[in-house]
Amino acid sequence: MKQKKIPMRKSLVSNEQFPKRDLLRIAYNKEGQILIDPTGKAHGRGAYIALLNKEAQDAKKKRVFDRAFQTKIADEFYDELIAYVAHQVARRELESTTYSADLAPDYD
Repeated sequence: MKQKKIPMRKSLVSNEQFPKRDLLRIAYNKEGQILIDPTGKAHGRGAYIALLNKEAQDAKKKRVFDRAFQTKIADEFYDELIAYVAHQVARRELESTTYSADLAPDYD
């Protein structure tokens, strides 16, 4: 069976290549709106960052989306981005957590 190709994208903050599903797309549309695009299918120009807390904070510090989209972006968007990434990182950690039957209380 032929191996399926994994699409790769580059993070704006670290300039590292990651699989597309491990990145978060930020879209900038014709109306001048910038939005977080969790589906990766929103209209407009897209830029990616890795789903890591450090990357989101570095994005705010370096203001990478201001340069990528050549516009002034409000600090509120960067704060929303940091909160969204922190939430997604916490969800991934919970998904990967396994529970052992040894830790369950014994009700006998």
